[in-house]
Amino acid sequence: MAASRLDTLQSVELADGVEIQLRVAGPAVRSTAWLLDLLVFLLALVLLELALAYTLAKAIGEDMTQGLMMLVMFVMNWFYNVAFESSSRGCTPGQKWMKLRVISLNGGPVTISQAILRNFLRVIDFMPFLYLTGFLSCLFTKRFQRLGDLVAGTVMVYTDPPPVTLPKTHVNAERRAPPIPLSREEQAALQQFLERAPNWSDERRLELSGILQPLTGAVGMEGLHRLVGMAMWIQEPEAEAPSPPPFR
Repeated sequence: MAASRLDTLQSVELADGVEIQLRVAGPAVRSTAWLLDLLVFLLALVLLELALAYTLAKAIGEDMTQGLMMLVMFVMNWFYNVAFESSSRGCTPGQKWMKLRVISLNGGPVTISQAILRNFLRVIDFMPFLYLTGFLSCLFTKRFQRLGDLVAGTVMVYTDPPPVTLPKTHVNAERRAPPIPLSREEQAALQQFLERAPNWSDERRLELSGILQPLTGAVGMEGLHRLVGMAMWIQEPEAEAPSPPPFR
């Protein structure tokens, strides 16, 4: 029960009305991925420091080697996550092991600017200690976003594809001729509506059909039924139906 509350399927509506579903990751699995990345980070840091100590200490001196180690530590600390999350995979080694990745809210890959913004704000999410601010932000946001995610417009999701859900509204419309003549562009627009409507949310379909109330003469589900019926008639007029309206 707790797991279902922490890791849920969230719907996101894109600008063109298409609704996608993201299986967002909760604080528990994200914390595990962070601990794994911490182990990888520390191991890589130790190996790099040993390599620098054995290869450069005699050539440039211990002081220069120590300064170079501090520089390497600084770069890794700030850009470890940025480099991995802005890559084509969109995930760090720890996130990959937990089958997670970071994406934009529109479902696309993370840009370099988003990755930088998201990870540079870890300083605030870490406050006052052990990512307490980020943990509380995850608990009180719909998509379990820490402050860095909210500012950068990113979200952490599972790489497993979410289950496909069919549209909630079933429209069983009968073919009907439009009450007025329609131009080629208007008929093409109705056919595009018929093709793309199954990928839209119920709210968007009702919203668009409501705009065409002057054509359908109805709003709500009745208006949607009439609009779909007209689109079906234009796509394949019935033999007994009146002749198609002339083009304007």
